[in-house]
Amino acid sequence: MRLGEFWERMTAHFGRAYVDSVARDHVMSQLGGRTIAEAIEDGMDPKAVWRVVCECFDVPDSLT
Repeated sequence: MRLGEFWERMTAHFGRAYVDSVARDHVMSQLGGRTIAEAIEDGMDPKAVWRVVCECFDVPDSLT
């Protein structure tokens, strides 16, 4: 998964108004105690991050 696709899916699920807050404010133990944005910035594979997001936020199958 490319980074652009990752952010498109994040925006589709959380909406433009909320996506940045979720990515920067929600610390996730599944990402090593990092936020979504920190995990991406640290070079974690976007697909792996997306899988964690799907598990934690009950993302519909249409976006997985």
